[in-house]
Amino acid sequence: MSNETHTTTHTYLTFRLGKEYFASNVSKVLNILEMLPITHIPKAPDYMKGVINLRGLVLPVIDTRIKFGMSPVEVSPSTGILVLDVQVDGVSVKLGAIVDSVDEVIELEAADIQEPPSLGTKYRSEFIEGMAKKDESFIMILNMDKVFSADELLVVGHFNTESTDNETTK
Repeated sequence: MSNETHTTTHTYLTFRLGKEYFASNVSKVLNILEMLPITHIPKAPDYMKGVINLRGLVLPVIDTRIKFGMSPVEVSPSTGILVLDVQVDGVSVKLGAIVDSVDEVIELEAADIQEPPSLGTKYRSEFIEGMAKKDESFIMILNMDKVFSADELLVVGHFNTESTDNETTK
C-alpha cells in the first residue's frame, strides 16, 4: 500500500476588477473575447450592458463591476468579456461578463483555498467559495452559478431563449 494522499486539484481562470483578483472555475468559462460593440437594451437593469452577436447567438453582457457594486470605468485595451455558462434552477444560461483584464489560468488544491471571511466583505459572501493567496494579494474564488440571482437571470435567460427561438424559426 502507498502512503500517498490523493489531493483534488481544481483549475481556475483569474481576472481582475480594479486591483482585486477574482477566479472562476474554468468549467464555467466557454470563451474569452476582446471587447466587442454592445447593443444597448432599453430599460435593462444597470448591470446589463446589452447584447453582442456571438456567431449568430444573441449573448447578453453583464458589467461585472456594476454587478459587484464597483464604479464603472472606461474600456481599456485589456478589457475583455468572459463567456460563461451558469446554471440556475437546472437551466443553462450563457452570458458575457465584462472584466477589466484576464490574468491567468491557475491550479489550486483544496488545501490552498481558505474559507471566505464572514464579515467585512463588500461582496455577498454566498457567491464567494473561498480565498486563495497570490503574492501579497488574495484571489476571491467565485461560484458563478450563485453570482446572479434567479430573478436577474430571468432577464438574461429571456435573451438566450429568444435567440434560440429565432434560430429555429429561420
